This record gives sequence, C-alpha cells and structure tokens, in this order.
Amino acid sequence: MSRIAKYPVALPNGVETTIAEDQITVKGPRGTLVQPLTGDVTIELNDGQLTFVAANETRHANAMSGTVRSLVNNMVTGVSTGFTRKLLLVGVGFRAQVQGNAIKLQLGFSHDIVHELPAGVTAECPTPTEILLTGADKQVVGQCAAEIRAYRRPEPYKGKGVRYAEEHVALKETKKK
Repeated sequence: MSRIAKYPVALPNGVETTIAEDQITVKGPRGTLVQPLTGDVTIELNDGQLTFVAANETRHANAMSGTVRSLVNNMVTGVSTGFTRKLLLVGVGFRAQVQGNAIKLQLGFSHDIVHELPAGVTAECPTPTEILLTGADKQVVGQCAAEIRAYRRPEPYKGKGVRYAEEHVALKETKKK
C-alpha cells in the first residue's frame, strides 16, 4: 500500500464530504470542490476521517490511493483555509494593479498586460510590486500564478521579472573582456 495513503484525512468543523461511485465532493466555508474518481481506490468516512484503500493489489491502484489521498487532502485544506501564492515584481517601473476580475501588469513592454483571473481565484495588490492570489483550488491558484510569471520570467543577470515570493534567482556573472 502507498505510504501516504495510510494516513487518514481529518475533516475540520464545517467541512462536509459526499462520496459517490465516480466522484467525491468536499463542501466548506470557502466553496465546493469536486474530484472525479476511478474504481481503483475505495474511500470510507469514519468518525470525521477519510481513509483510502487500494481496491485491488495492482501497482496502479496502490499509486492511485496515495494520489487520491493527496488530492482530497488539498481539497479539504482549500475549502477550510484556502491557498495563497505571492508574486513579486522586480524591476524599475514594474507594477501591478487589480481591476475587477483582472490584473493589469506593467512589465516594461510597450503595452500593458491584462490577465483575466479564472473563477474561484481572487487577487489583491498590497503594494504595486506584490500580487497575492488566493483561492480554494490549489491547482487553479498555482496555474494562475505560473501564467502571470510566464509574462516576464526572472532573467539571470539582474534578476528582473516576475518571481514567486519564496523563489531564489541565481544570478550569473557578466562576461569579462
């Protein structure tokens, strides 16, 4: 059995789950998330804890039990506390501004970039060079942060660009004559 699937997922107060044959639904104060399931994993709810067991002894079912456990744990965390990604804009004149359901980015190009946010993701800019993305779905928040970062990745000589707050950019030494 997968080592990660041995640990049950505890459901905090205010979080409800509905288990069907082909999907699991997790509902909480920050929203509702749905994950489709295959027949490889059996999920049981006992005393406020979800347990995951491989339906058969195949290698694929064993792997999927750990994967499904991680996905459901992220869903429970998302609907109870949510996920946040922080982006930093490093460079002279680089600014961000929230406009409704979009972020206006000034990244040194001849034009401004307007990035539409997906459903379930909210953004705020505490300073003009910081962006905080929050949402219940970890995958959607991370994908949105990656798309914003892709507009201007940190370059290796001065470090200018859009980077994650916890990211370390290794700077190269310039060429010598």
